[in-house]
Amino acid sequence: MRRTPLIVALAALGFAGPAFATNGYFAHGYGMKAKGMGGASTAMDVDTFGGANNPASMVWVGDRIDLGADLFSPRRSASRSGSAGAFGGLDPGRDFSEESDRNYFIIPEFGYNKMLNPDLSVGVTVYGNGGMNTRYPGRAINSGVTGFCDRDASGTPTPPDIGVFNGLCGAGKLGVDLMQLIIAPSLSYKFTPSHSIGVSPLLGYQRFKAYGIDSFRGWTASGSTDNLTEQGYDDSTGWGIRIGWMGKLSDQVTVGASYASKMRMSKFDKYSELFAERGDFDIPSNWSLGVAFQATPQVRVAMDYQRINYEDVKSVSNPQTPAAPASLGDANGPGFGWRDIDVWKLGGEYQYSKNLTLRAGINHGENPIRPADISFNFLAPGVVETHLTLGFTYTTASGGELSMAYMHAFENSVSGAGVIMGGREKIKMYQDSIGIAYSWKM
Repeated sequence: MRRTPLIVALAALGFAGPAFATNGYFAHGYGMKAKGMGGASTAMDVDTFGGANNPASMVWVGDRIDLGADLFSPRRSASRSGSAGAFGGLDPGRDFSEESDRNYFIIPEFGYNKMLNPDLSVGVTVYGNGGMNTRYPGRAINSGVTGFCDRDASGTPTPPDIGVFNGLCGAGKLGVDLMQLIIAPSLSYKFTPSHSIGVSPLLGYQRFKAYGIDSFRGWTASGSTDNLTEQGYDDSTGWGIRIGWMGKLSDQVTVGASYASKMRMSKFDKYSELFAERGDFDIPSNWSLGVAFQATPQVRVAMDYQRINYEDVKSVSNPQTPAAPASLGDANGPGFGWRDIDVWKLGGEYQYSKNLTLRAGINHGENPIRPADISFNFLAPGVVETHLTLGFTYTTASGGELSMAYMHAFENSVSGAGVIMGGREKIKMYQDSIGIAYSWKM
C-alpha cells in the first residue's frame, strides 16, 4: 500500500499525450480485456478498471495490478466544395481537402485493487477518459487569390491573400488538443454473497489548446482573439462520482449497472471566448447497464448498453448557429452541436486452453454530430459509429496475465453546409488501435 501513490503518480505521468476517442470523445472501452470485447464491462469482474466501468466489480477481482497502453491511430479529414466567391458565383480557390497530420498516440491505463477483508476492497483506476485532437496543415497562398480568406465582416473583398491559411480561413495550421485524465479511487462492498455495490470519486484533469481559428473572432463579443485561439495550453480540474451495483443471479448470469455524474470542471480561462459559459468544459454524465452469460465453462458472452449525455455540457451541445443571436463564450453561444448518444457493446470470450483466452466484440455508438454543425466539427470530427475488436489473454507460468486487444472503427462521414465560406463541407474519420497490458496478483 505504501507503494501505491508512487505507482499512481507514474501512471498519471504517462497521460501526457492527447487522444481522439471513439464513442463521441469517450473511449470504446476501458481495460484491455474490455477493449477486446467491444467495451462490454458493466457485468464483468476480470480486472481493476472498475473505477472506469463499474466500481462494484472491484470486490470480486482480489489483490491485483493491471498496467497497459494502447497505440491509437485516428485518421481524420475535412473538405469543402462549391464555395461562393467574394463577388458571387463559385470560387474554386476557397475549396480544399485536408487530412489531419498527427495520427499516432499512446494511451496508458493503470488499475490497482486491495482486499481489506473477503467482502471489502479498496482500489484505484487511472485512465484517459477520451479527448480530441486535430492538426490540419493549411495551404500556402503565394500569389493573389482575392477573397479566399476574406477578413472583412461586411464581405468587402480584401487584397490578395499571401501566406498559409487553413480550411476555416484562419492563419497557419488549424487544430485543437484536448486530453482528459481521471483518477478514480474505489470502495467496493459485497453486502450479500451474490451482490455488491461500489463507489468511485472521480478526480479529473484536462488540458486544452486551440490554434488557427482566428476567423471566428467576429463571433466574439470583444472582436479579438485574446481568449479564443493561440493561447497555448490551459488546465482544468474537477470532480464527480461513479456508483455501481453487480449481482450474480446464478452461476451463469451476472448483471450490473453503473452511473457517473457530470464532472464539474474548472473553466478554461484562456479560452473563455471559445467555449460557452466563459470557458466551461465539464465532462458529461453517463450510465450503463450490462449482463454477462456463462454459456459453457469455456464461453462467456457480455452485452452493455451505455448512454452518454453530451447535452449536459453547453460548450459541447450548443448548435453552431444558435436560434437567438449570441457570441462565442456566452451561455447560449455557438458550440459543437453534439447530441446525446446510445452505445451498444457486445463481446464474447472463449477459453481455448488453460493458459489462453480469446476475445472478440462489436461496438456501435451513434454519431453525435448533425449536418448543420459541420464547420465547428472540423476540430472534433467524432463521427465513427461501428467498431470491431479482437483480443486475447495468455497466463504465464508464474500466474501473470499478458493481454492484447485490437480495434478497428469503420470510416464514417457527415456532410453539411458551411457557415464560414458556404459550400458543401464534409468531415470523416476511421480508426485503429492495438494495445498490450500485463497484470499480476499480489
